[in-house]
Amino acid sequence: MNKVKNSLFFLLALIMACNPDQEKKTYSAEEIASESQKANDFFEKSFTDGLSRSPEYQTYLGIKDNQDKWDDYSDENEKAELEITKQELQWLKDSINYDALDKMSKVSYDLFVANSEQQIDGFKYRLYNYPVNQMFGMHSGKPAFLINMHQITNKEDAEAYISRLNKLKTVFDQLIVNLKTREENGIVPPKFVFPRVISDSENILKGAPFTTGESSTLLADFSGKIENLDSLSQDEREELLAKANEALLTGVKPAYESLISFLTEQEKRATTDDGAWKFPNGAAYFNFALKRTTTTDLTSDEIHEIGLKEVARIHNEMREIMKKVQFEGTLQEFFKFLIEDDQFYYPNTDEGKLAYMDSATTIINNMKARLDELFITKPKADMIVKRVEAFREQSAGKAFYQSPALDGSRPGTYYANLADSKNMPKFEMEALAYHEGIPGHHMQRSISQELEGVPKFRKFGGYTAYTEGWGLYCEFLPKEMGMYANPYSDYGRLAMELWRACRLVVDTGIHGKKWTREEGIAYYQNNTSGSERECVRMVERHIVMPSQATAYKIGMLKILELRADAQAKLGEKFDIREFHDVVLTSGAVPLDLLEVMVNDWIASKS
Repeated sequence: MNKVKNSLFFLLALIMACNPDQEKKTYSAEEIASESQKANDFFEKSFTDGLSRSPEYQTYLGIKDNQDKWDDYSDENEKAELEITKQELQWLKDSINYDALDKMSKVSYDLFVANSEQQIDGFKYRLYNYPVNQMFGMHSGKPAFLINMHQITNKEDAEAYISRLNKLKTVFDQLIVNLKTREENGIVPPKFVFPRVISDSENILKGAPFTTGESSTLLADFSGKIENLDSLSQDEREELLAKANEALLTGVKPAYESLISFLTEQEKRATTDDGAWKFPNGAAYFNFALKRTTTTDLTSDEIHEIGLKEVARIHNEMREIMKKVQFEGTLQEFFKFLIEDDQFYYPNTDEGKLAYMDSATTIINNMKARLDELFITKPKADMIVKRVEAFREQSAGKAFYQSPALDGSRPGTYYANLADSKNMPKFEMEALAYHEGIPGHHMQRSISQELEGVPKFRKFGGYTAYTEGWGLYCEFLPKEMGMYANPYSDYGRLAMELWRACRLVVDTGIHGKKWTREEGIAYYQNNTSGSERECVRMVERHIVMPSQATAYKIGMLKILELRADAQAKLGEKFDIREFHDVVLTSGAVPLDLLEVMVNDWIASKS
């Protein structure tokens, strides 16, 4: 991690060092306040203007403007957004006096510039992704959006929902054009993606009004939402249901049929080449992706080596747990025991899955009661535990988090994928709940959204190494509080961390060293206790999201490094609650900036 460079701030320091005698103008408090206000007004306008162009983001934030529309996914709109980014960046550089800004506004300025320049630089790689894949995409994302984001509290909300159903065909037409454009540029998903995406798409068209039997996923959601609206008469309810049925048949059905037809044909042209190296200028793209994801200058080879070292360290800690539970055998035999013994899994029944949800909720509630030991600032927003919906559970990840609505109308949600209880072992429950819920993603994202005096682009922005690094750090944090009392739960913590260490190895192996999908799967199977399904799903995740999975361990290592440095320098003055406040109360930031912030805090207490 010593190679992590604070490029932006390093450059500023270098400029000052080269001009030591240059006299800097001093500004009055009034001038600083005025210029900072001018900058923050610009940041607010930029965010608000961007929000006005995204009906879906408005809905995500709980804003009901334009809730009858979808975003524009055309290439023309992407180019228009690029021009807006360029214009805003130029205005900021031309119109704001950086030296006259207060400290927080300088941070916002630097982040806005860095984000904008990365968007501009990365535009040449805008096609280097798979808009539909087994992890995410319109085919599963749009139904999930309607179900989880589009609230219906009155007749107007219901009519807007129907309008979105009707307009889905236009959005999917844009999607198909985008998929064709990628293929023309040599970017086609690998073969394994197609059956998953096609199956999820076909699931949306099962049930009434598409087929006989129970209501389809979307009809069940819509009818459930309007069923108990006191503001609706029975006639209005029946009229809305009739319109929804019609929209499903004339808007949703042709949208999915067109996508399924296109994907069925494209599958015939797909290959089993998996790494980003297969793209035009694939190596350059992967280097860009790693820099964007980790917010460091670490190379693919360096990240690969960090992963190998971490895997070896964690294996040794696991061997210590084997001694505690008096297991005799090799580490691989211990893995096999944990995979096969039923004592470590809830029954794969409705009752067993409910028991899992109840236990996860209890773990989170127990941690809530101890937050004062670790945190000064705590979120106002509540959070719940929820099962991943049936229509997407076969392809979705094992767990993920969804932020609360800005107005408090929707709590934060920790989603657990209980498609098969065998993929959700009891010994991983604690670590998973701490990562996705409290003190992990819910603490970080909710606090960020609730910050005052910080521009919205920072409240809602994200840096994967920071957010996922925090989540993984929060799996470790309870260990220091005496949690993971059961050795198998502590093993589960290490098992989760091991996954993230292996990710460094396999992600860079596939995209940097041309490993095959099968080589990646074998690495996980030989080095973790993950089930075959988990190993396969993880490698397939790497393949469709180059670099993303490297963020977790790189971010965690940096947070731990900064904490250890602060403890060493401050001694008895070190307060972990204050350290966490420094980490959490500026919103998501790149790791290089996080280091600057922690060092400033250390200096202020020294």
